[in-house]
Amino acid sequence: MNPILAALGAIGRSVATGLGAVGRFVTFAALALSHLVRPPFYGRELALQLVQIGWLSLPVVGLTALFTGGALALQIYAGSARFNAEFAVPSITAIGMVRELGPVLGGLMVAARVASSIAAEIGTMKVSEQIDALRTLATDPMKYLVAPRIVAATLAMPVLVAVGDAIGILGGYSVGVNRLGFDGPTYLRNTMDFLEFWDVASGLVKGAVFGFLVALCGCYFGMHSGRGAQGVGEATKTAVVLASILILSANYILTEAFFSA
Repeated sequence: MNPILAALGAIGRSVATGLGAVGRFVTFAALALSHLVRPPFYGRELALQLVQIGWLSLPVVGLTALFTGGALALQIYAGSARFNAEFAVPSITAIGMVRELGPVLGGLMVAARVASSIAAEIGTMKVSEQIDALRTLATDPMKYLVAPRIVAATLAMPVLVAVGDAIGILGGYSVGVNRLGFDGPTYLRNTMDFLEFWDVASGLVKGAVFGFLVALCGCYFGMHSGRGAQGVGEATKTAVVLASILILSANYILTEAFFSA
């Protein structure tokens, strides 16, 4: 066979496989969205997932935001000192946290914790035939397993982002006052004077989108995991990787939409 034709055939098969995977993922997302607005609703399962996804993710998100805020203040101070613009440290630290670093780093940490957990849990249920048992009991797995997790992640993530933003600004304040010599009240005044409503609101919107993507990836790869421990492990790994990529991609798209003007 002609080597060029063989190479083109391999590329074509790869593209077709990739497009098929994208189509299946989009179809799953559309199906999941349709189940969010149609009864029955499982309130107890939703409450459990709010605790699992939201409350139990708070420590890792808070610690990440705290050290990120402190490091951001140090870096901005080091850069702005070259132009005698140290006064900009509080405002730039706050804007950087609420617009970008808070939502993105919070989303990535939740993706590492939650997407892997959801994929492993649902994948194990599939391997052990518990999902088949749900169908036997006339319970739709999309309603009972997928919908509560997506709703919980979408609702919990903006709260986590808001808490992370506050802790991150606190970390910058602590470093600014105790390490860089800023006056405490002046630091807080500069922070509040330069923050606008849309700075905070855009980060919360990003958080909701990131939460949806994290739960969607975990549910999709859990429901489509292979048989056995190897299949569940592969599903877990792929869920975290794709969720992280989608978060970074969605962050650029949303930033372009919110602030391109």
